[in-house]
Amino acid sequence: MTTEDVIDDGDIITVRLGDPPSPLPEPVADLMRAYLAEQPGLARASSRSRSRSRSRAWLFPGRQPGQPMNQGSLLDHLRDIGVPIQRGRASAIRQLVLQAPAPVVARALGYHDKTTAHLVMESGGTWSRYAPGDHRR
Repeated sequence: MTTEDVIDDGDIITVRLGDPPSPLPEPVADLMRAYLAEQPGLARASSRSRSRSRSRAWLFPGRQPGQPMNQGSLLDHLRDIGVPIQRGRASAIRQLVLQAPAPVVARALGYHDKTTAHLVMESGGTWSRYAPGDHRR
């Protein structure tokens, strides 16, 4: 994710994960603003008034110039500040299986069908009769 993917219009802060950009809920929006304010080159790059000719900067830069932070380092930082990684992942998957069939979620995320089917039952989902596969005739 780059700084161009974060849009702060003063009232709400959105993140371009798709179209349209998704608003960040509080307190995450405040955390993002604080993070950008602490990073000298990032705070200016996140405003709408930035020049499009400006080079894109990683939102979470890595140790190597021009490279993003790797997943392991990002997870370590999140753990250090007390973010429960495993609980967040499980909550996100449970929310997904409530919105889409378990086999579709399993295939998209690389999980086994039985894992996501179990999560549907735990979450009270209603996709129990979905049959995966090609249904065209």
